[in-house]
Amino acid sequence: MKPGKTRQGIIQAFNAAIEGILYTFKFERNMKIHYLLSVVVLIVSLFFDLSKSEMIMLLMSISLVVISEMFNTAIEKTVDMITDEYHVLAKIAKDVAAGGVLVAALNSVVVGYILFYDKLTELSVKLIYTIRQSELHITLICIVLVLIAVVVVKALTSTGTPLKGGMPSGHAALAFAIATSITLMTERVVASTLAYIMAVLVAQSRIEGKIHTFWETVAGALLGALIAILVFQVGAFYS
Repeated sequence: MKPGKTRQGIIQAFNAAIEGILYTFKFERNMKIHYLLSVVVLIVSLFFDLSKSEMIMLLMSISLVVISEMFNTAIEKTVDMITDEYHVLAKIAKDVAAGGVLVAALNSVVVGYILFYDKLTELSVKLIYTIRQSELHITLICIVLVLIAVVVVKALTSTGTPLKGGMPSGHAALAFAIATSITLMTERVVASTLAYIMAVLVAQSRIEGKIHTFWETVAGALLGALIAILVFQVGAFYS
């Protein structure tokens, strides 16, 4: 084989691989979520003094989730190409592939917990102590401001109704505002984690109910969390 053909074959192989990565990002919703969370985790890791072995564990966990999702997509497309009718073996193939993604995702959660729990506990105690110097009634003010902000943004974007649909998700905004308020009023990482899990479930229910898109719930979550932090900071400044 000539050297030129060998180089061309390598280039084509790389192009095909990159096209596969881009396809999953463009057309697979779960992959978008995986990439978003990966970017967030990697950015957060920059603020912690992770050792080389800890960084390797983090990168391996992220890579495992992405690879599993890509294999899952490949298996789904292959099954769909072979048959468009229901078949028990086709269902088993898709379910097993999806199960592999779930195992990889759970593994990444456990690894993240092991790596960040102690570091986040120390940091959150210091950060929360400076922010939470405020009265409990600030939480009520926060909720009211979130609701007003949601209605205003929906009016500006002319989407949905004040209580349903549109940009941003009011339920997600309120859920994450409450979760953030709980975080800022307590030093317990477990309580904060449970609050955010409930907030994520609220946002997920809006997506599953086809009331909001993924990005509408993300916008609502960011809006609610940021308003809560701002309100508590202002309250701490004047207390």
